[in-house]
Amino acid sequence: MHLSAENLAARRGEDLIFLNVSFDLAGGDALVLTGRNGSGKSTLLRVVAGLLRPEKGRVAFTGKDGELDRPAGEASHYLGHRNAMKSELTVAENLTFWKTFFGDMPGGSGLDINEAVDAVGLADITHLPFGYLSAGQQRRIAFAKLLVAHRPIWILDEPTAALDSSADRLFAELITAHQKKGGIVLAATHQPLGLENAQEMRMTGFVGASEGVWG
Repeated sequence: MHLSAENLAARRGEDLIFLNVSFDLAGGDALVLTGRNGSGKSTLLRVVAGLLRPEKGRVAFTGKDGELDRPAGEASHYLGHRNAMKSELTVAENLTFWKTFFGDMPGGSGLDINEAVDAVGLADITHLPFGYLSAGQQRRIAFAKLLVAHRPIWILDEPTAALDSSADRLFAELITAHQKKGGIVLAATHQPLGLENAQEMRMTGFVGASEGVWG
């Protein structure tokens, strides 16, 4: 299994945010994006997830079955700054929706709702409306969304935002467990995630339209 990017470039308005970004990740690998706000971390994640179209370059994913050129977004869980949950629905209703919507890709199976909530340290709250939870609890439940349906790629944008140090360690353990099962992790962060054997790419920000993205 491989996830690769070749000479990616992306634009915000008239400005190029990054240019000629490339990487190659195999099963079990992690790549952590660092850099100041506005340096292109979130944009790169969205391009890889298929949410934004690159100005130049390509993203390629090869599954365990050797299938080529499958969109990486189809094989990915994307966790952005927002939690993607309905406040008025219960935790169980939200997670049931995502479990049904995603389903499992070949090669793995997701946890049931109670197992996923227990895995993020919030057992016995599935009956509560999501909007009743604290910001930290909401982020934990958003992470549980990754556990209820199997996807080999996890794309995480500031995954530990609004969390305390104990939750940071818990999530590092869950991400590491995903890697040990052969999963790929692509994450943007301002703080260490405590991952093992993670590569790092520092995003440096706007490169300017004069760099020739169309070359």
